[in-house]
Amino acid sequence: PPGLGLAKGPGAHGEMDDSSKEALMEEAPPRYTESPRLPCIPHELKSLLLMVALVVVSLVVVNVTFLLLGLHLSESHAETVLRMTIHGLDGEGTPQQLSMSKKERTGTFAVRDGLNASATVVYDYGKLLVGYRSWRGRACYITRVDKDNFPGLDAVTETFRRRQEEDAGDKAVPLADRSVLGTTINILCSTVPVFWA
Repeated sequence: PPGLGLAKGPGAHGEMDDSSKEALMEEAPPRYTESPRLPCIPHELKSLLLMVALVVVSLVVVNVTFLLLGLHLSESHAETVLRMTIHGLDGEGTPQQLSMSKKERTGTFAVRDGLNASATVVYDYGKLLVGYRSWRGRACYITRVDKDNFPGLDAVTETFRRRQEEDAGDKAVPLADRSVLGTTINILCSTVPVFWA
C-alpha cells in the first residue's frame, strides 16, 4: 500500500528467500517424549520402609556384635583353661609354650631338657603318635598312644629322656619308613634318625 514506505525488490528485508523456506519446512520439528513417571509412593509407606530398613540394619549390627563378643569370650576361656593345664591347677611349674594346628591335628610343646637345653614334644592326634626331640641330642623318639588315654606332658617327657639316656651306648636301628609319621613330626625329625620309645 502506498505511504507505508515499504521497499520492494530482491534486497528487501520483509521477504524470505524461497530456498530457505523450503529447507525449514522439510525439517520436522523434534519430537519430545514424556519421561516416565515414578509411581507415587505415599509418605506413610516411605516412612514405613525407612523404619523397616533401620530395624533390619540394627538387628544385623547387634547380632554381629554378640557373635564377636561370644567368640572373644570363648577364646579367652580356652586360653585360660590351656594356661591352667600347662602351669598346673595351682599355677606352679615351669611355663610351657604351645603351638596348635587344627589342620594337622597336632599340639607342639617346647619343654626344658636339663639346665641349658630345650626339647620339643609333638602330640599328633590324627596319627596317635607322640614325638620328642631334644635339641642337645642327635635323635628323635616316637611312641604310639591310645586314643582314649593320651599321656601327660611330664610323663611323656620323662619317658623320652630315659629312652634317650639308654640309647647313649645302644646301637638301636632307626625307623626306616617315615611315612607313618605326620607332617609335623617329619619336619621336626627331618635331619636326625627316628627311634621308637
